[in-house]
Amino acid sequence: MRTEQTAEVLGQIDEILEEVAALQKGAKHSDLSDIPEALLTRAVTRARAAIHRIAGKPSVYVDQCEEIMRMPLFTGERALRLSGVLHSLRADTSMGYLESQRELLHGELFGDFLEMAQHLLDEGYKDAAAVIAGSSLEAHLRQLCLKSGILIEVKSTSGITPKKADRLNADLAGKEVYSRLDQKNVTAWLDLRNKAAHGKYDEYSAPQVGLLISGIRDFLSRHPA
Repeated sequence: MRTEQTAEVLGQIDEILEEVAALQKGAKHSDLSDIPEALLTRAVTRARAAIHRIAGKPSVYVDQCEEIMRMPLFTGERALRLSGVLHSLRADTSMGYLESQRELLHGELFGDFLEMAQHLLDEGYKDAAAVIAGSSLEAHLRQLCLKSGILIEVKSTSGITPKKADRLNADLAGKEVYSRLDQKNVTAWLDLRNKAAHGKYDEYSAPQVGLLISGIRDFLSRHPA
């Protein structure tokens, strides 16, 4: 997560924590039972939404959040417990642990697709294998762009459209997210994927698809998103 993104996320968490702290300061009872229900509901709603938005699924933060929501608690107690989850989320975000978790999940997801592509190739379906592997690569490029603060859409007179994979590749290399050699390899992999997607099956071989899959797997491991 980029420094400015981290600062924005921490700011969102701090705003909610300050809201709960203000409720605590103005309360006569430790469970906030004397605070108006509307204010407590607002705090609970904001805390829950922030946990889902920032941590996402699957994560221990969301699991804890939903467990608290299922408990038979007074709304004030629920707000306090959710603030505890937010404190943990804030600490892990500031240390970069949350980003590491996301990278691991993305790696596992794309790794599963590459395993599927390898299985199809082993079974003699080189064309389907090439399409799946190439699509995994394009999805990973989009995740790398999001991680690096690169726009994945372009505005035009006809509206907003997703950038093509070649443009994402050029933008990533231009920002030195990876090397020009990696850019050339990605270009070649995308070209093979496009041939498979457009029915040009005679223009590449099964061994080339094998190299495509192994090359993408190495690329993903060196440039996690």
